[in-house]
Amino acid sequence: MTTSNWKKVFTQLDAKPIKKQKYAKFNSPKARSCGVAQRKCTNCGRMRGHINKYNLKLCRQCFREMAVGLGFKKYS
Repeated sequence: MTTSNWKKVFTQLDAKPIKKQKYAKFNSPKARSCGVAQRKCTNCGRMRGHINKYNLKLCRQCFREMAVGLGFKKYS
C-alpha cells in the first residue's frame, strides 16, 4: 500500500488492527542516538547550521538574532 498522505493510510487500516500495527512498526522513524537528525535548534527546530558550542543548541539564524542578548560581540 503506497500513498503520499500518512493519515489516509491509518484511516484505511483502522478496520485491520494487525496490519496497522505491522505498518506502524516498519514505517515509523528510527530513534537516533547520534548525528544530524538528533540535534535540533531549541528556538525554531531546524536541523542544519547548528551551533552546539557552549551548549547553545541554536541554529545559526537564531544565534544571529539572539547573540547580543546572550553577551556575544561582533568584531569587524
